[in-house]
Amino acid sequence: MSDFDLDLGIKRDGGLTHVLDKGLGPRAWEDVLETSGEYIDIVKLGWGTAWVTGNLRRKLDVLRGKPVVIGGTFFEVVYARDRLDDYKRWLGSLGIRHVEISDGTVEIPRERKLELIADFARDFTVLSEVGSKDSEVVFAPYEWVEWITEELAAGAWKVITESRESGTAGIFRPSGEMRTGLVDEIAHSIDVHDLIWEAPTKSSQAWFVKHFGPAVNLGNIPPDEVIPLETLRLGLRGDTLKEVLLGDAEPEPAA
Repeated sequence: MSDFDLDLGIKRDGGLTHVLDKGLGPRAWEDVLETSGEYIDIVKLGWGTAWVTGNLRRKLDVLRGKPVVIGGTFFEVVYARDRLDDYKRWLGSLGIRHVEISDGTVEIPRERKLELIADFARDFTVLSEVGSKDSEVVFAPYEWVEWITEELAAGAWKVITESRESGTAGIFRPSGEMRTGLVDEIAHSIDVHDLIWEAPTKSSQAWFVKHFGPAVNLGNIPPDEVIPLETLRLGLRGDTLKEVLLGDAEPEPAA
């Protein structure tokens, strides 16, 4: 935060920033944390990148103090290979206390997914994910609501709404356009504080901040977009200045 005090009355007031790491090294993370660490709430090591990162433990040492979760796609690999108990032990040995449970690529029977959430929730903080990574798969809004409700009841701390890192699936159309009607249907039935909306693009981040307020939980944020997102939350960027700082009010006329 700048030490130049303009007394603007601006401060961060909630909202999780869930950051997607695609393979940054320890020194790169040291730089990221030095400049924007206070705005990062969760770090996700995307899909299976943790498995092929040679200096993983050194990287986790740098990230110590930040909740770290391995991407749900890797959970699906472990599930398909029937190595769930080994996965738990590996996470424990790494000191990772969060786990993402998804079925965006590998089909997991509905009841089995709920059982897995309940099982892992005994020892880990679970982030479950709803939505398919296949851009051609479209679920009805009532299905999203039903599944999110079930997964929260099973023990998920937060439920992530799928969009992929490209913003072209799940709550987004293949073109990159957001399914705003779907988002509103979900938010009408689910407390938005229980959700993490994947929003990898600036336009989607700005839309969520304007639509739900600065305290909205946003995910799949690239490390170099953490500070730009924080300016959106604070109204320090033209996209959200009027809505956040001015309450969308017209300026008072000059005397």
